[in-house]
Amino acid sequence: MIDPGVIALVMLGILVFAIMIGFPVAFTLMALGVGFGYYAYFLPHQAFFDNRVFYLLTQNTFTVMNNDVLVAIPLFLLMGYLVERANLLDNLFASLQLALKRVPASLAVATLITCALFATATGIVGAVVTLMGLLAFPQMLKAGYDVRLASGVVCAGGCLGILIPPSIMLIVYAAMAGMSVVQLYAAAIVPGFMLAGMYCVYVMILAMTKPQLAPPLPKERGAVPVAQVVVLLFKSFVPLAVMILAVLGAIMFGLATPTEAAAIGAFGAILLAVAYRAFTWGRLKESVYLTARTSAMVCFLFVGSATFAGVFGYLGGQSIIEKFVLGLNMNPITFLIVAQLIIFLLGWPLEWTEIIIIFVPIFLPLLKHFEIDPLMFGLLVALNLQTAFLSPPMAMAAYYLKGIAPKHVLLTQIFSGCMPFLYIVLLSMVVVYVFPGIILWLPRLIYGS
Repeated sequence: MIDPGVIALVMLGILVFAIMIGFPVAFTLMALGVGFGYYAYFLPHQAFFDNRVFYLLTQNTFTVMNNDVLVAIPLFLLMGYLVERANLLDNLFASLQLALKRVPASLAVATLITCALFATATGIVGAVVTLMGLLAFPQMLKAGYDVRLASGVVCAGGCLGILIPPSIMLIVYAAMAGMSVVQLYAAAIVPGFMLAGMYCVYVMILAMTKPQLAPPLPKERGAVPVAQVVVLLFKSFVPLAVMILAVLGAIMFGLATPTEAAAIGAFGAILLAVAYRAFTWGRLKESVYLTARTSAMVCFLFVGSATFAGVFGYLGGQSIIEKFVLGLNMNPITFLIVAQLIIFLLGWPLEWTEIIIIFVPIFLPLLKHFEIDPLMFGLLVALNLQTAFLSPPMAMAAYYLKGIAPKHVLLTQIFSGCMPFLYIVLLSMVVVYVFPGIILWLPRLIYGS
C-alpha cells in the first residue's frame, strides 16, 4: 500500500491545483475530504468501504452551525451592509475634507480617515474601496492629485477593514485558533489605527516634498465658516462614532458577547439609516441577501476545511509537515519570517478566507514549539493580509478600483500607486514585532496578564 503520508501530500497538492484553476474552494475541500476519506477509513481486509467519512462531514456541519462565535459574522456583515447602503459616508467625507483643509494632502488624509472609520463599521474591503472610489477618487483627480497617489490612498485605506475591529477576519482566526475574539479585538485596535496613521503621515510628507502630486485645496472650496464645519462633523461623525464605540466598548469591557454586540450594531445601523432617511425596504432586502450569501460562503468554508483537515490529519499529513519544519532547526524569528512570507505569497492567488481557514491552521500547532504567542501571530497575519489586496498581480483592491475608475486610469498606474503603501504595511509588521507592547498594551490594561 502507498504510504498514507504521501497520500496526504497528494491530497494537499490537488487542493492547491483545484483552487488555482478556479474550482469553488468550499466544495473542493468537501469533495477531497470525502473522496480521500474513503481511502483513509478503508480497511483492506474488508470487502466494503467504511462510511464513517460521511459522519465526519455531517458532524462538522453541525459543529460549525452550532458555533456561537460565528453567529457574530452575519450580524456584523448586516451592520456593515446597512451602513454602506445608507450613504452615511458622503457627509462624513465632505465634513472631514473641510475640517482638514489646512493639512497637506487634505483630500487624501480625509479619505484615509473616512476609510478607517468606515472599517470599524464594516470589514468588507470591496465595499469600502468601491464606495471611496466613487466618492473620493474623482474628487482627488479633479483637484489635480497624481493618479497613482490617489489610487494607492483609496486601495490602502479600503483594506483597513481586515485589521480594525470589528473585523470579520479576526472572528474567523479566533474560531480556528480557539482564542478569545475579545482579546483579539483589543489587541488589534492600536496596530490598526497605527497603520492608518502611518498612511496619513506618508501622504502628508509626500505632499510637502512634492506638492505637485497633491495640490492644496482651493480657497473657494474651503471657504466655509468654522461653525458650519463643526455642525457638519457633528451630524456625520458623532452618530456613527457613538454606534461603533458602543459596539466595541460592550465587547471589550465584557458588557456583551461579540454576538450580542453585533446584534446591537445591526439594530443601530437600522436606526442610523432611518435617522438619515435612507432606510427603504429594497436596501434592507439587498443587505440581508448579501449578508446571507457571504455568511453561507464562510460557513461552508469552515465545514469543508474541518472535513479536509480531519482526513489530512488522519493520513498523517500534519505530522509530516511538523516534522519537516522542526527538522530545519529554525529559530523563532526565522520561522515567523518564513510563515509570513508563505502567507504573503498565498495572498496573490487566494482570498483571506481561504488563507485563514485552510493554511493558517498548518502553522498554529507549531507556535507552541517556537514559543510564539498566538495573539502576536494572529495580528501579524492580519497585517500581512493587507498585502494580499495590494500586491500585484492579484491585488483585488486594485481590481475593485479599476472597475469603477475613469477609463483613462490604467491598472498599471493603480498597481504602482499601491506599492508604497505595501512597503508601509511591511514596515508596520516589523515595528509590531520589535515593539510587541503595541499589541499587548490594551489587552493587558483591560484584562490583566
